[in-house]
Amino acid sequence: MITHLTQKYPEKEVYAALHPLLGAFFKHHFKGFTEPQLYSIVNIHQRQNILISAPTGTGKTLSAFAAVLSELMTLSDAGKLEDKIYCVYISPLRALSNDIEKNLNGPLEEIQKAAKKLGKEFPIRVAVRTGDTTASEKSKMLSKPPHILITTPESMAITLTAPKFSLNMKEAQWMIIDEIHALAAGKRGVQMALTLESLQRIAPAITRIGLSATVAPIDEVAKYLVGNWHAGTERDCKVVDISHIKKMDLKVLSPLPDLINTTTKKTHEALYRTLDDLIQAHKTTIVFTNTRAATERVVHHLKEKSPGTYEGFIGAHHSSLSREHRLMVENQLKEGKLKCCVSSTSLELGIDIGYVDLVILLGSPKGVARALQRIGRAGHRLHDTVKGRIVVMDRDDLVECGVLLKNALEKKIDRVNIPKNCLDVLAQHIFGMVVNEPRGVDEVFDEIRRAYPYSNLARADFQEVLNYLSGVYAGLEVRNVYAKIWVDEKTGLMGKRGKLARVLYMTNVGTIPDEAKMTVKIGENRIGTLDEGFMERLKRGDKFVLGGSVFEYLFARGMTVQAKPATGQLPTVPAWFSEMLPLSYDLAMDIQKFRQLMDEKFRAKRSKKEIVEFVDKYLYVDANAANAIYEYFKEQFEYAEIPHHGKLIIETVREGDMSYWVFHTLFGRRVNDALSRAYAFALGRLLHKDIDILLSDNGFALLFHGKASPEKLMASVHSWEFRKILEVALRDSEVLRRRFRHCATRALMILRNYRGRVKSVGRQQMSSRLLLSAVMRLDENFSVLREARREVMEDLMDITHAHEIVIALEQKMMGTQIIQPESFTPFAFSLIAQGHHDTVKMEDRLAFIKRMHEKVLLKVEAKEAKAKSK
Repeated sequence: MITHLTQKYPEKEVYAALHPLLGAFFKHHFKGFTEPQLYSIVNIHQRQNILISAPTGTGKTLSAFAAVLSELMTLSDAGKLEDKIYCVYISPLRALSNDIEKNLNGPLEEIQKAAKKLGKEFPIRVAVRTGDTTASEKSKMLSKPPHILITTPESMAITLTAPKFSLNMKEAQWMIIDEIHALAAGKRGVQMALTLESLQRIAPAITRIGLSATVAPIDEVAKYLVGNWHAGTERDCKVVDISHIKKMDLKVLSPLPDLINTTTKKTHEALYRTLDDLIQAHKTTIVFTNTRAATERVVHHLKEKSPGTYEGFIGAHHSSLSREHRLMVENQLKEGKLKCCVSSTSLELGIDIGYVDLVILLGSPKGVARALQRIGRAGHRLHDTVKGRIVVMDRDDLVECGVLLKNALEKKIDRVNIPKNCLDVLAQHIFGMVVNEPRGVDEVFDEIRRAYPYSNLARADFQEVLNYLSGVYAGLEVRNVYAKIWVDEKTGLMGKRGKLARVLYMTNVGTIPDEAKMTVKIGENRIGTLDEGFMERLKRGDKFVLGGSVFEYLFARGMTVQAKPATGQLPTVPAWFSEMLPLSYDLAMDIQKFRQLMDEKFRAKRSKKEIVEFVDKYLYVDANAANAIYEYFKEQFEYAEIPHHGKLIIETVREGDMSYWVFHTLFGRRVNDALSRAYAFALGRLLHKDIDILLSDNGFALLFHGKASPEKLMASVHSWEFRKILEVALRDSEVLRRRFRHCATRALMILRNYRGRVKSVGRQQMSSRLLLSAVMRLDENFSVLREARREVMEDLMDITHAHEIVIALEQKMMGTQIIQPESFTPFAFSLIAQGHHDTVKMEDRLAFIKRMHEKVLLKVEAKEAKAKSK
């Protein structure tokens, strides 16, 4: 049962629950306990499962560890502290694991000094075990295990299959899952939920503690944390939800009053002037971008525009930079040496970066939870005000970010999506469950169903995975996919096949797919990595930016690129392969509601003053932004119609022989991806030709030569066959092929490592293509192929909400209006410009939008003149 805690414990009771020396440490270092600590320390002391949701800098990590350290100190006093693991801390990031080790050892050293004066000693050991841990360090841990083990989900899964080391966890008392909101929403989290059940099996009395930033729906994340006693009966969990205790100073800024009638040069100058003004007015600023390419671009331009100001005081931080570079930047931030750090997503999670007084988001973060997570990096201390500014250069972003900040301040958080019944992760985990000893088939099924993502797993799906693992599909042996387990139907037991089973599992465990990267070096010094796709376009002498510095490409050998510094020269910024973040469905729906309110204002013939005042009150934007939003909606209303959640607008525009059908479906890219592929497939069937798709968060466009009837298309897509249409549309797609490789690798059909040999991504993809053909001939509903389809449709796309929209259209709950404007409407500009100028200069894109804007204004002015003459 999930119970929300509403009553804080008095400080006196919290101190009473702690060891006196630990209590003295709290009194000496802090004014008192923070809210998360007052709610949770006593509950953890009482061995209650608990989920703590609170902002960064509110002491939630110490909330989790305080009771643990206190218990270990009490055991030490009584001479009962044994050489075994009492607490397992799981973090999604290795860097965060190292941070926690430092942050635990600091207080422990201080308490040790105080204890020595009293003639006491607390030999409490803390150790990190991740992929970076050396063999000698692991060997030391085996002979003298840490009392607190800090690890990652993958290392934890491996540790549980290590026969000797896993014995040290047999009586573990606590498991702490940090940044649980980030883990739960992906297949890493699915794997971890299964791993937690494996740990619970050998340590049945373990208490589960989850630490989360702002998250929704919080009850579902709590259920994910604790799992079930058995199918249908969830374990108890207390919830501490104090995610909005910090004061927030948030605003959307537009560097220009008019984002259309401008030039690229003016826009560029206004953006960097705004950024520079904000950065210079604060001690330390983090700028978040949405792609690694943008991170490099911002660092480069700020250095270029103010060389004396930023040289040596600005750093870039993203996942393609070397670990050494990232650590250097993190340490410079902690030490207060950087004026500004620019990052994509790598600084979102709770790595300790010291004092930051401003966070700037460059463009929309696409979700309320992500915005709060990023902005929460400012005001790291408990009573600091969180200060965030979103700087936008696009009219759609203005509306989106205004609604986003409104939701953030009004505590409306978009919901996380926890994947369910992933059959590829299931196959990998079942194999791991039997590498040490045979297990009962029913016992394995019951244990799996205790993990929240598998609580409704069908026995038939479980059996299909067993059939694959036990070699029932003999046709797969032609593609070197051999049986990994045996199943004895008479005894109901299952076990591993082959002496190398454990090694095979340990060297292939994990859910993160391999990506092809090339290492960039100057001589023997590693600088970072580049995508292979980008490398194919480079020739000797080309300049590129990496880590905020310019390099010249010399040559490549194997997977290594040699370069030399090219300081002061004009770069070609890397075209990083980095998928743009999709707009969350919940936020999209709230933007649609705002659109409907604006539509009502214009239909009621409200004055400009009234509407601008409404925008100013409703959203959290500056005067420039409020005016730009008014003009944007006015042009759309007067030229055509304002689409919203109750009214789908389809605009059909002809340019020569080319037809453009623009669907104004502001539901986020994941929903639009599913809708666009289904409607494109249906239109292709009607016309017997290929249909091109333009896709964005705000809608999609179908492009084709010739003419067709949009009414006929809408009538040809039915809700009852929507999933089937999408499955057929995806059958020969590149996205299904790529996701099948990911799933086949997770399910151990393709082995990344075998007998010390590593299979490259290129060879993995070749194996996957051959395997996919074989599987399709063998069985269209083969478990791993079904999982690849499910992953594409449910995780990458959002078929659930897309299906709901098709039902709403079918049942007339959402109206459909087909319009035929002479030119594209203002709400379609960004989408169409993306298609017209996807690979050319920014100037051309802006000129294209200006040209379309002029056409709209001429039409609106003619309309107004006609109305006046009447």
